[in-house]
Amino acid sequence: MIRAFLILFLFLPAISIARNEKWTPPPAVELTTLIGKDNALAAKKIRASWGKQGLSTGKQRWIEKTTLLVGVLSDEPVSAFRKDSGEKIGDLTRLDEEGLHALATDVGNVQNFTYELKTASGKVIGSNQVKIEYYPYPEDSFPKEGVPEGKLIPHRWADSKTFPNTERDFLVYIPAQYDGTEPAALMVFQDGLRHAERDSTGGLRAPVVFDNLIAAKKMPVTVGIFINPGRFPDQPEGSKPRNRSVEYDSLGDSYVTFLLEEIIPFVVKEHSLKLSDDPKMWGIAGGSSGCACAWTAAWERPDKFGKVLGWVGTFVDIRGANAYPSLVRKTERKPIRAALLGEENDIDNRFGNWPLANRQMETALEFMDYDYRYWWGPGFHGSRHAAVMLPEMLTWLWSE
Repeated sequence: MIRAFLILFLFLPAISIARNEKWTPPPAVELTTLIGKDNALAAKKIRASWGKQGLSTGKQRWIEKTTLLVGVLSDEPVSAFRKDSGEKIGDLTRLDEEGLHALATDVGNVQNFTYELKTASGKVIGSNQVKIEYYPYPEDSFPKEGVPEGKLIPHRWADSKTFPNTERDFLVYIPAQYDGTEPAALMVFQDGLRHAERDSTGGLRAPVVFDNLIAAKKMPVTVGIFINPGRFPDQPEGSKPRNRSVEYDSLGDSYVTFLLEEIIPFVVKEHSLKLSDDPKMWGIAGGSSGCACAWTAAWERPDKFGKVLGWVGTFVDIRGANAYPSLVRKTERKPIRAALLGEENDIDNRFGNWPLANRQMETALEFMDYDYRYWWGPGFHGSRHAAVMLPEMLTWLWSE
């Protein structure tokens, strides 16, 4: 009994270490050169990431940049095909005697398709989805030696008068250069917490970009508020904030009133800040519905927010933002400077067509001679393209 206890005691740390080990993906790009040249090493690297049970399902795939890696166990030769067109992606190479087959190949950027793995006898032994949208980050999205790092201070707001019974987290970014002697600029980001992750993969890394652009004097000393939409107390942990659409997609001044009367005064008081009262020094940003929200805030209160930064804007008929292209054309031009980004492969559903809505917004802004710039990319709905464009968009926005 004692001997069994000692064995278990010695074995437990190994179990704990194994459970806490971070999964390491297979090196897809490296495997494009290994497969066919050193199959034994390729098999070793694949098996180090994917176990036998996973490989037997035919669902194992990894995407690195624009390279797709698929792996499966089979006694027959295997090929990969696109399900939509039937086009062959490639033949998998058998790597070992245990039937491990793999294919690593560059399938190109901005791809969205389902593939199937078929044996030589025509049997489908696996399938999975591939969605690729890859952009390398520019240098201003990485920390730089000698550039001071601003502080990020967490807060929670659970006593809103504008949106009762909601709670939300937000972060306040205070640049290292702020000393209180001069009023600072302000930028508010919707869906803020994920945009404030400094080492995010595919995210904005906004505080890092702020650090670099402020240090390079490409934007003023700017306080950032990275705020999430409202959740209800009865929501399950990890679920999407249910009040997001009400706050972000609705027309009217409710959300900007919430910022001006609740959040910004709290931040100013809590951190003893001095903010500029010039609307040209106040910006508001967001993607998707957060972009519509940012435009609505500036549209309703251009005396406060004079700058808008937005991407893949939801200017479609969810709660009325589809009216903006018409409103822009029919309303006297407001003092708003806008940096906006649209994607050619954005959403098309019952609420509207996002690329079309953004084209209509762009032509309306041009018709009314707004101070704006629209960037366009070939990507999908999301923040991946905006993330790598953030330094350029912010530099333009603050260049006046």
